[in-house]
Amino acid sequence: MAFDQATRNRLQRFVTDTRRILEEEFTRQLQNDLGMDPVSGDVTPIENLPHINDTQRETARIMRDTLAHYCASPGTDARSGLDRIVREQAFTVLNRLAALRMAEARGLLIESVGKGYQAKGFQLYVRLAGSGLGETGEAYRVYLQSVFDELSQDLRGLFDRYSPQGRLFPREAALMQVLSQINHGEIDPLWAEDETIGWIYQYFNSKEERKAMRDASQAPRNSRELAVRNQFFTPRYVVEFLVDNTLGRLWFNWTGGKTALRNRCQYLLVKPDEQPEAAMCLRDPRTIKLLDPACGSMHFGLYAFDLFQEIYREAWDWEQAHGAGALDRETGGSPDLKPLADTYADHDAFLRDVPRLIIEHNIYGVDIDPRAAQIASLALWLRAQRAWHEAGVKAKDRPQVGQGQVVAAVAPPAEVDLRKRFMDELDPLDAELFEQTLFMLKGLPELGVLLQVEKELPALIREVFGEHGGLFRAQDMAQWQTAEGRLREALTDFARAARSTYQGRLFADDALQGLRMIDHCREVFDVVVMNPPFGALATGTKAAMNEAYPNSKNDLLAIFVERGLELMRVEARLGAITSRTCFFLSSFQKWREEILLGIAQPEVVADLGLGVMDDAWVEAAAYTLEKQV
Repeated sequence: MAFDQATRNRLQRFVTDTRRILEEEFTRQLQNDLGMDPVSGDVTPIENLPHINDTQRETARIMRDTLAHYCASPGTDARSGLDRIVREQAFTVLNRLAALRMAEARGLLIESVGKGYQAKGFQLYVRLAGSGLGETGEAYRVYLQSVFDELSQDLRGLFDRYSPQGRLFPREAALMQVLSQINHGEIDPLWAEDETIGWIYQYFNSKEERKAMRDASQAPRNSRELAVRNQFFTPRYVVEFLVDNTLGRLWFNWTGGKTALRNRCQYLLVKPDEQPEAAMCLRDPRTIKLLDPACGSMHFGLYAFDLFQEIYREAWDWEQAHGAGALDRETGGSPDLKPLADTYADHDAFLRDVPRLIIEHNIYGVDIDPRAAQIASLALWLRAQRAWHEAGVKAKDRPQVGQGQVVAAVAPPAEVDLRKRFMDELDPLDAELFEQTLFMLKGLPELGVLLQVEKELPALIREVFGEHGGLFRAQDMAQWQTAEGRLREALTDFARAARSTYQGRLFADDALQGLRMIDHCREVFDVVVMNPPFGALATGTKAAMNEAYPNSKNDLLAIFVERGLELMRVEARLGAITSRTCFFLSSFQKWREEILLGIAQPEVVADLGLGVMDDAWVEAAAYTLEKQV
């Protein structure tokens, strides 16, 4: 089904109405049950809430820990922290229910949200459980939460009921309103479409919110404004154009043009008789890395998933035809991988594992909006489930998908007391390394992948360990990985031990996200594709960006292109859709000379004009670059 304007309008009404219902519901819950008022910012001590039961008391404690965690960040007061809690709870519940509805439409889940209380899954559950679950509304809540728990094994970021973003649940009246919206006939056909979850993310923040932000300040004032103001959905044809001419072009070249992608990729620009010289050793597909550094709902990754499936199939055939040494695993930095034929019992076992491999090895994403990371992980998981469903792989035979490579660029934890408690449990050198690492990640929520942590890391390591037996000399990153492993283990242990202190778990989770971000910046990518933010830099990051990117400092889009090229290997491809003004305005001259033509070579350019990115009033161009040096 095409997402024409009328279709998008219907979906936008659904998202707007559902957000209003959920935000009103969670505001009332906080005010009436938990003694926290998002309107005034007032928080009543728990001991002054005699009317609440034990479950509500536990939720009240957790919400206060969450608020304290948010308010530890500079510039966040109780009112804005509570506003964030309401917004995140509403977004998570909407995404969870939408995810169930999309899974139903793909035959991945027994009907659970469709038809509400009459859903087949719930009716079966009631017959099995009997009357012990209480009233119908309470039984349905328990049923849905059991489904969430099952799905949280693969998608903890979205379905973990104990996460700070998804702790609250709508009461029966509000839930019935939401289910009525989800099951409205107008949007029923959309649940089978992969793009739907991305449009839900796009429409959660209204045009009015974006306009108010722009009217208040020319430049974004914080990470949320930067994310919301630059949230524009990339049309499918642009996604295909850029991925075809980056990932598709690389595979086309490596195979000497002997690939099904030649016909499958409708926008791949090749001459009719073009047949490049095939690589002596074809890349093992498990080593090919694609990054979207501003991934949003992972629209680029969803289409790249399709191409990777074909790439894996052809790699198996190539290895079968040319022998175990026919696939290059060194270039991608994975020499410990065994040949495909030695890893899998047969072709069927290999194909069954391909969707998992794509999510865990190939598609990387970063976004400064944690909600985007939540959506992106969901979108890839749903795509993998669809691949298994189409291949006739039963649910019990599907490999469990690991964490994946989508990272939210969240602020490093700011709680001084928790940091001290954690560091007291570490070896002194590891404690110093941890503190210095948090300081290095200070600008992460505004900058995301633009923060050049991989450049700062060697100096940081030498500063901490340099005088102790020569560790980390010659920028020994293997030693960093060892130290990072110790920090990861210690943070995981700290989170478990701190479960009685919910804030301790939030502290550890944010620190672990920071370590994952460092790992992403240390990777070397074969493909970077993006629809990056454009325009003015966030208020507090301008000086740092001017110093880090002197050739690109006048616009975020130029900085993202330069950074994308930094993270790539020579002969890798970058694809971007940005404002077309970067190709002719005098303010971009240094960027064109030093970056666009200095370290890269433009390969394909499409001048698209106005009206390409929904309501973004910008003339756009889509282009691909090959990195030369």
